[in-house]
Amino acid sequence: MAESNVRSQWIGLIVRFLVSAIVLLLLSWLVPGFVVAGGLLGALIAAAVIAILGWLAETVLGDRISPQSRGLVGFVVAAVVIYLAQFIIPGLLTVNIIGALIAAFVIGIIDAFVPTVLR
Repeated sequence: MAESNVRSQWIGLIVRFLVSAIVLLLLSWLVPGFVVAGGLLGALIAAAVIAILGWLAETVLGDRISPQSRGLVGFVVAAVVIYLAQFIIPGLLTVNIIGALIAAFVIGIIDAFVPTVLR
């Protein structure tokens, strides 16, 4: 029983990163000032970096910025996380301030309809 639970958590994590990478690729195509290079692999790396930075921000700032309780603070933190990710992976992600704000807004809308919390 526990083994199947662990397997489903890993499958959920993989699916989450694939969906996140596809969303980043779509944003790259639609949002001015937001560019993901390197195709699906670059988008997967960008998704991982953004997830890690988001986790660090949530760890430091607390639950009020988590995806479940996003408000203005969560939106701004998400935009800052997306903007800062470009400095960690400079060859794969290029974002300006407006692009980060638009991407955070679109990702927030997607999070409202497609929950990203693993159960």
